[in-house]
Amino acid sequence: MKILVTGATGNIGRKVVDHLLAGGADDVRALTNHPDRAALPAGVEVAEGYLGRVSSLPAAFEGVDRMYLAPVLETIDEVVALAKKAGIRHIVDLSGEAHWTPIAQAVEGSGVDWTHLFAGEFTENSAIWADQIRASDQIRDPAPEAATAPLTMDDIARVAAKVLLSDGHAGQTYELTGPETLTRADRIHHIGTALGRPLTVVKVPREEAIQVFAKSMGDGAEWYVDITTSLIGTPQPPTTTIADLTGTPGTPFSQWAATNTHLFT
Repeated sequence: MKILVTGATGNIGRKVVDHLLAGGADDVRALTNHPDRAALPAGVEVAEGYLGRVSSLPAAFEGVDRMYLAPVLETIDEVVALAKKAGIRHIVDLSGEAHWTPIAQAVEGSGVDWTHLFAGEFTENSAIWADQIRASDQIRDPAPEAATAPLTMDDIARVAAKVLLSDGHAGQTYELTGPETLTRADRIHHIGTALGRPLTVVKVPREEAIQVFAKSMGDGAEWYVDITTSLIGTPQPPTTTIADLTGTPGTPFSQWAATNTHLFT
């Protein structure tokens, strides 16, 4: 069974490759736009291409049985049409609700077996506070009480590999979260504990928050602040999906913080 991983040198796709190999896959093809610097493991077949460059895909899709589909909105209709034409039998997509809904819709409409991975907030997004943490013990945030159940990119990749390597997942939508619901203030305090520093959190108004995050996010800061504040009052409950599918629970935030202190120093 040949498995294609798209976005194979991206933050999640690269981890999918590793988990496939760890799970016993012996016929993995990795799609990357930069094969010269991909540094993929030995035994992985490297295909040059990119989901946003549709002309590069027919050769990459040839002979593939199952595919991990990275979230690229702009060309999704063309991508799934080519996948069906190439005879790909199962697409495992990273998608979700709202902004990412068109990916799930296109995959379902392709006529190919599908499995959706709907991921919550990435734990790694917590690096948004890194500049502030380096500079001060007082962290300004627009919504310290907003609560989600963040999950790591590695946990998403573990699930993707498990689904790709086993049967019984066609037509399933898996809601993926971390193992616990935490407020943004909780997460900052966990980072402080990992660093051995007592971090405090100060809630600031919208305009001030935009100025704070614009230093690292530029024009995206306004969107980020508005999305963040929209979560106030609607805490995200955790799911057990990661543990149910892989046999191992999702990574606790405190564990992630303890192993990633370098991001904040």
